[in-house]
Amino acid sequence: MLDWWTVGIYIALLVFGWLSVCGASYTFGDTDIFSLSTRSGMQIVWIGTSIALGVLLLLLDDRFYDTFAYIIYGILLVLLFATIFNPHEIKGSRSWLVLGPLRLQPAEFAKFATALAVSKLMSAYGFTMSHLRDFMVAAAVVFLPMLFIIGQRETGSALVYLAFFLMFYREGMPGGYLLTGVAMVVYFVVGIRFSSTMLWETPTSVGSFTVMLLIQLCAAVMTHVYCNNKREMKSMLLIITGVNLSALLFAHYVIPFNIVWVQIITTFGLLARLVYLGLGTQIKHYFMIVVFSIGSMAFFYSASYVLNNVLGAHQRARINVLLGIDKDLSGAGYNVHQSEIAIGSGGLQGKGFLNGTQTKLKFVPEQDTDFIFCTVGEEEGFLGSAGVLLLFLALILRLIYLSERQALRFSRIYGYCVMSIFLFHVFINVGMVLGLTPVIGIPLPFFSYGGSSLWGFTILLFIFLRLDASRNMNREG
Repeated sequence: MLDWWTVGIYIALLVFGWLSVCGASYTFGDTDIFSLSTRSGMQIVWIGTSIALGVLLLLLDDRFYDTFAYIIYGILLVLLFATIFNPHEIKGSRSWLVLGPLRLQPAEFAKFATALAVSKLMSAYGFTMSHLRDFMVAAAVVFLPMLFIIGQRETGSALVYLAFFLMFYREGMPGGYLLTGVAMVVYFVVGIRFSSTMLWETPTSVGSFTVMLLIQLCAAVMTHVYCNNKREMKSMLLIITGVNLSALLFAHYVIPFNIVWVQIITTFGLLARLVYLGLGTQIKHYFMIVVFSIGSMAFFYSASYVLNNVLGAHQRARINVLLGIDKDLSGAGYNVHQSEIAIGSGGLQGKGFLNGTQTKLKFVPEQDTDFIFCTVGEEEGFLGSAGVLLLFLALILRLIYLSERQALRFSRIYGYCVMSIFLFHVFINVGMVLGLTPVIGIPLPFFSYGGSSLWGFTILLFIFLRLDASRNMNREG
């Protein structure tokens, strides 16, 4: 039976999304918001075709998606690869296929294709995420479309595929991989943000000192968690505290020097001790801690090089603005600054439908696509914004509930893929509009103007609804 609660949430999001497109694209004096010459009029076309597409997907046999998962994935990979050589460049990106008056973005459709392929792979007999080979194959299925999309100069759309790792974790991916990802983000943010701040009148960067201290503390705690050696953890914590405190006092009161060098030497000494324990006890987790710590140091010191020598000037500017290093309200920080003004001007109840001033005067670039949430904030205020976020939360929670009740592993994995992608889009899009996450240019599901994203999200969702509707009739094999 079709889950009408999810369908209801989908319809509600489409309605609120259309109203937002109207508000973002409306110009004072317009008399017909339903005209196909306007953005709001064309969005009705996209909504109508999306609903028709959803109905078509519900009519297909549920076994179709499992049977043809790899074929669909292969077709989309070919399209992604072909798009790299697309002569039509739009806003610096070659991610669009131009077919006369119609423009399609294969990256939006590759999400559901990748979800189908990885679901079929992971539901195969004998597959388990705890085996390194199986994990690497599943990761390759996700990374391959990412590489093609990066080749199209569409980094934001490529980063969406990292959402699949949330599903990996649910399906048994070792927690160490998730810890590594979180640690990389923390090291990068802290290290870069405070790289120019000196510690207590010493020639020591606060960022470098803090990251090295975190690496040492992580190694100590992991010794207890993964190796069940509480005594060694206490010894390491004592050494870390004593050495760092002594070096800090010496550098401040006696001879100023860079304390990070002492931290590096201390860290390698502690890691050498862990290698010795690993050889003596045959516990491989000691070696994993050593690899994690050395990899953390390598990542941190390479991150600064990548930021300053590999990334483009506009990407570097966006990161610096996000981390608070630069303001640049007229350049890289302009979009976020204007969106914050628009959202703040809405107050509690908003200015009313089509009455926004920041959006009507076009102060916010991309206000009907990537930054459409600022229109919600300005016209509907805090209450309207909270209502939209609650709708998305209801969708996410419903998808989790539906995923957990699936009889087949293929359907459950696909459901969690859908949930992860929606969660990533909402979190990053709303976060970048509020200045909390990087501006990477990804749409807000069912709100941002355009046919490719709306069709892509609809296909993603309605395939799962079809699988769920037949959960009690699914056949093994």
